[in-house]
Amino acid sequence: MIMPAQQTVPSGKKNIRIVFMGTPEFAVASLDALVKAGYDIAAVVTAPDKPAGRGMKLTESAVKKYALEKGLKILQPVKLKDPLFVDELKSLKADIQIVVAFRMLPEIVWNMPPMGTVNVHGSLLPQYRGAAPINWAVINGEKETGVTTFKLQHEIDTGNILLQQSFSIADDETAGEVHDRMKEIGAELLVQTIDGLINETIEETVQHPSPHTPYPIPIKHAPKIFTETCRINWNKPVDEIYNLIRGLSPFPGAFTMLGEKTLKIFRAKKNTTTPLVPPGTYESDGKQFLRYAGSDGYIEILELQLEGKKRMLVDDFLRGYKV
Repeated sequence: MIMPAQQTVPSGKKNIRIVFMGTPEFAVASLDALVKAGYDIAAVVTAPDKPAGRGMKLTESAVKKYALEKGLKILQPVKLKDPLFVDELKSLKADIQIVVAFRMLPEIVWNMPPMGTVNVHGSLLPQYRGAAPINWAVINGEKETGVTTFKLQHEIDTGNILLQQSFSIADDETAGEVHDRMKEIGAELLVQTIDGLINETIEETVQHPSPHTPYPIPIKHAPKIFTETCRINWNKPVDEIYNLIRGLSPFPGAFTMLGEKTLKIFRAKKNTTTPLVPPGTYESDGKQFLRYAGSDGYIEILELQLEGKKRMLVDDFLRGYKV
């Protein structure tokens, strides 16, 4: 077993060396906040370029694009246990590593820097541990969520909490809208966290539940979203269906069938009129509305995408498609 390195805290922002690890747009906000706060970014670790689009052209991650703009050193390992990558990481002599929306790290990587590795997670831990905390918070109809900074350790999303910031979720807010607010809140919280670690003003808090310490309320999890998660079950109450649509918008998108084609629904509203038709039945005037019956009401579609078509408002869709 690798023993944790002894923590030594350099004084001042310019004396602390940071390796930043992240890939999507969510992570860019945190990296940008660190750069603007004057921190020394020794290197950025991000995903390898991947083929995308019809031409399968190699595409750079959002974090790589930002790092190139700022002239930062970039590492793109295929495997995080690759000895060449590990040796290069060691040579950077980072004081701390920051992880935002990246892969699961092996211990040889997360345990390397003397100040440890800090993760920015999109929930109020210990709630919503897992890959999709924003989606599941909205799917479950939560009124509040937040961001947590914590120290990485063996089990995923279980390390000691450093700081947390909560914020409300509006009743009509989508996961995408929560994401966009959260990335900015998370970026600010990360800078506060690193400042606090340097100034030694943060006291780490052990997460509960642990195997020996029960948590007073049930823990909700945030597993990876699969295709079957996105399929709408019209036998459920409209509140649940509505939250599923919000929680999967804009990606990957809740879907149902319209005839023999897949229909993704990005935005909708609830109608509590008792349906006189079986759940899953759709109705339309062919001009302005398209709605599906749930178990106790209707879901009226506002924005959608039919298989093979672009995303559009329902009235635009109905002008060109006969339901």
